[in-house]
Formats: sequence, C-alpha cells, structure tokens
Amino acid sequence: MAEQLRLMAVHAHPDDESSKGAATMAKYVAQGVDVLVVTCTGGERGSVLNPKLDRPDVWANIADIRRGEMDAARAILGVDQAWLGFVDSGLPEGDPLPPLPEGCFALQDVEVAAGPLVRLMREFRPHVVTTYDEEGGYPHPDHIMCHKVSVAAFDAAGDPERYPELGAPWQPLKLYYDIGFSKAKIMALHEAMLATGAESPYEEWLKRWDERPDKGPRITTRVDCAEYFPVRDDALRAHATQVDPDGFWFHVPMELQQRAWPTEDFELARTVVDSPLPESDLFAGVRETAHAG
Repeated sequence: MAEQLRLMAVHAHPDDESSKGAATMAKYVAQGVDVLVVTCTGGERGSVLNPKLDRPDVWANIADIRRGEMDAARAILGVDQAWLGFVDSGLPEGDPLPPLPEGCFALQDVEVAAGPLVRLMREFRPHVVTTYDEEGGYPHPDHIMCHKVSVAAFDAAGDPERYPELGAPWQPLKLYYDIGFSKAKIMALHEAMLATGAESPYEEWLKRWDERPDKGPRITTRVDCAEYFPVRDDALRAHATQVDPDGFWFHVPMELQQRAWPTEDFELARTVVDSPLPESDLFAGVRETAHAG
C-alpha cells in the first residue's frame, strides 16, 4: 500500500502561499495529498496594499487581521497551516537603507531559526518541500531568510546528530524553489492580451526586465494546474489587506491565463530520489518510493 503523500510549502508571510504555487497546492489537495503551509512570520510590518482598507483601524490591528486572512485563505486552498512565530522584518526603503528592526526574522541566526522548521518537518514528515530561491523570489529580507532556513532545515531534518531534541529524524526527498515569473511567461501573457486588442498590464514590467535575471532557464518542473487558477485567485483575494481586487493581479482574464500559461513552475534544487528532468509532477520519483512504513 502506498504511503500518504505529503507536501510542505514554506513561505515568509501570510499571502505568499496564495501568490506562489497556490494552484499547485490546490491540485495536490484534490488528489488527496496532505499539504502543510508553513508561514515564517505574522506579516506584522506589511503594508496595506488595498486602498479600500487603508484606514487607521486596519493599521492598528494588522497582525490580527492578517491572521484572519490566513485562516480564510487556508480554508479556500484546503491546506493545513502552521506559524513559525517569527516577527516580520519589513521591507527597508530609502537611500541608504535603514537597519532592520531588532529581533526580526531576517536577523535571526540561521541555525537557531531553522530549529522550529526542523521540528515541523520531523512531525509532518513531508516527502516534498517548496520554498524560495537564494534571492527570495524577490529581495525581501524575510524571503531571503526563508530560503536560508528552509535549506538548512531540509539538510538537517534527516540527520540524527543534528537537533536531536526535536524529534525522530525525517529526510524529505525533494526540495523545490518557486519560479513565479520568467520572461517567457510574462511575454506569453503580454502577447495574449495584445492579441485580444486589450492593453497589457505587463508593458512597463517588460521594459524593465533587463534589470533582473531571467529565471526561466532554471525551470525544471512545470505543474499543469490551470483548472485551479480560480482557487488560487480566491485565496489571494482572501488576503484583502494585501491585494487590491481591482488591481494588477486580476487584469488578465482567467481563461486567457489558463490558455497562455497553464502551469506553475519550479526549480528542483535538491533530490535524494531519481527523477529525470524535465518533470511535470513534484512527486515524480517519490510516488515510486513512498511506501507504508
């Protein structure tokens, strides 16, 4: 009898799980996979990005509000969710950049901060872990720290000599980085919009593309999950303080997104099982090896 498959997605803030890999998670939930979202911080220093909610009463209660939004998104995606309990570092702005706040997530010692995630990995026993690449997907200090902590925990969770007080060792089999945007994806969506005679929201983005590295060549794994894009968007809208429902994210019609780029994309960063590339399944090579213990 095959073992229950388990996927852990490690994210920096509440709302990240709904904008990065959410349709993939919803697809696996529908297939019966156990999915656990791990949220490193509470998003306490996040901005209110929805102008309809940019009010003093919202700002005053942002930590509690974001927890409630996370509960709503979790229910929509059908996943379980756990908080690591670190404090949001905020996104430094200005020239020169101000120092990060004392005690925030990005200033933690990586070995210490990895401990709570090692404990969760040993309790949940994921076969597959997803997180961000070394640049954090984009250079937010919490996203970069999320990468460091996720890699450290992935490497330590199966070692009985490391963190022996945090439970029996468990080695996840694969580690992936979310590749949210590649130039090919943006071009496909941009050209599909123009083909309909509509204005593309990606015009300015493409003009600035040369300022950022193209991660498209790093994609190893494309998960076809267009059917679950509406679930993704519903979960994203549940983070009402973070997303303007009339804003950029929702300018491209759903059916056009599903046709122009029907996958979510990942880079296989670590694996202890054989899985020929390219892949179309995060559990490729895992399904064949996961057996009831």
